[in-house]
Amino acid sequence: MLANILTIAGSDSGGGAGVQGDLKSISATGAYGLSVVTALTAQNTVGVDAIYPVTTSFLKQQMQAVARDIQIDAIKIGMLGTPEVIEAVAEFVAGLRCPIVVDPVMVAKSG
Repeated sequence: MLANILTIAGSDSGGGAGVQGDLKSISATGAYGLSVVTALTAQNTVGVDAIYPVTTSFLKQQMQAVARDIQIDAIKIGMLGTPEVIEAVAEFVAGLRCPIVVDPVMVAKSG
């Protein structure tokens, strides 16, 4: 049975980082990737043009939808973006019993 790994991070329109990058890495390990998007970005390999955080209510809906139906075996947390998102994610993971990797994005040096 495949492990179900949830990534909670921003979406990278360039495909090299964020949810897209995480899902590629998760798949490469033979696990099944799940995702919750914290923000949409306009970026490429050169840089980040814009970041649009999702609403906290939509973020919570995504997390609840996944957890309600699929067993989460591990979580990888990336860009959270706002204090409200940080708080919502902290509340969500507090109720889970699985390994959690926190890899915060402090500054995007390039796309």
